[in-house]
Formats: sequence, C-alpha cells, structure tokens
Amino acid sequence: MYGMEARRSALELVNQGHSLNSVSRRTGISRAALRAWRVRVEPLPRMARECPRKPTDRANYAYLLGLYLGDGCISSHPHGGNYLRIACADAWPGLIELCRAAVVAVRPGVSVCVVQKQGCVMVTSYDRHWPCLFPQHGPGREHERSIALVDWQQEIVEAHPWELIRGLVHSDGCRNMNWTTRTVGGVTKRYEYPRYFFTNKSADILRLFTDTLDTLGVAWRKANAQNISVARKASVALMDAHVGPKY
Repeated sequence: MYGMEARRSALELVNQGHSLNSVSRRTGISRAALRAWRVRVEPLPRMARECPRKPTDRANYAYLLGLYLGDGCISSHPHGGNYLRIACADAWPGLIELCRAAVVAVRPGVSVCVVQKQGCVMVTSYDRHWPCLFPQHGPGREHERSIALVDWQQEIVEAHPWELIRGLVHSDGCRNMNWTTRTVGGVTKRYEYPRYFFTNKSADILRLFTDTLDTLGVAWRKANAQNISVARKASVALMDAHVGPKY
C-alpha cells in the first residue's frame, strides 16, 4: 500500500522523536502501519541509537533552542558530522558568552569556536548529533517551511518557558525605549516607556513565541506581520525579571 520511500521517510520522522499521531497527519500513513513498521524495522545504526534526543540540561537546552530558532542553522560536513552555527552580533559580547556556555552545557565535551564575520560572530560547534537535538533542521529557509516542536521538546519548553523566551528575544528581539506625546492642559508633553520587540519571518516561530507568552501571563500585540510587541507595564516588568536586555 505504501512505497519504500514513503516508509523510509516516515520512519525517519519517528526516529527523530515525532509522535505517531503527528507523523500520520503529516504523511497520510496510518498509525497502525507506522506502529508495525517501528516494531519490525531493522536495528538502527549506532549513531541513531546513541543520539541524545533528550538533553539532561533542560534549562540550557530551552535557551539554546530559542537562539537556534532565531539565528541558528545546521550544516553537514563533507566527511560526516554537522556544524551548529548561531549568529551573535559583535555589539553583545555577553550574549556570545551565554551562547557558548549553553552549547557546552547541552553537549558537554564538544568543541566550540567563534568565527568572526562582518558585524557578527558565528558561535560554531561540530558534533554529529546536532540534527537529533534540533529536528527543526531541514532544507530551505525556516519561514518557507513548517516549524513545529516534537513532543520531548514541548515538554522541555513547558518546564522552562522563560528560557525559551529569553533565547528568542536574545536572538531576534530587543528591549528599547518608545515614546509618545500627550497634551495636558494645553501643554504637549513627551512620555517614554520601555518595550520589548520580537521579529521573525516565520509565522510558526512567532506563534511559538506568543503561545509561550500566553502561558506566562505576558500581554502582547502584533505590531505587524513579523513583529510582536510587549509594552504593558506589568508585562514589561515580567520580561525584565526573566529576560532583560542583551549586553
């Protein structure tokens, strides 16, 4: 009923940590067939068996996930293995160090280097398991394909929602001062107030950001198709307590 290519593709999604329900919806293959294939399939290669799909340092993983979804990518090495690269602006040396620390916490023992580019650095780490840890990796640009968390990632985000928000803001967001004017008693006065912005072209990543804010009780509004604004005083205070500006 299903061809070998469809079977291989579906089992690859299952091995990456996707649930049978999500793979069934995505491929159109019944859950019964997926379950039977998973039982009968030949043993996975050693790399797949050892793949650390569930990081032990869940808080640092949630933060690194935010950085990856904002400004990260994974590329394969011609001779095997994969590079994780996360872009960090030169203006934020503290962010560069936080990113390096998170990479090491998630994959202890891996090498991490900083490659200078124009106006930014690429925090880079080589390890064969990065695609296992970030199954959102795929061909093409993020905003041109579906981005969804697998079940074990969702569990980590639910346990450490602020760390995900912090990673997303540190990668594709900012805290700045906004201003407006009001006329009181015939006198025009200027008022300033802090505001957080998050910008991303991917509707799926924007939705992940706002859904997580909802669970945390942070009020937000959509400034435009690619920008989320947090400006209410109580919500900004929450963001200041758990995220803070980049440095």
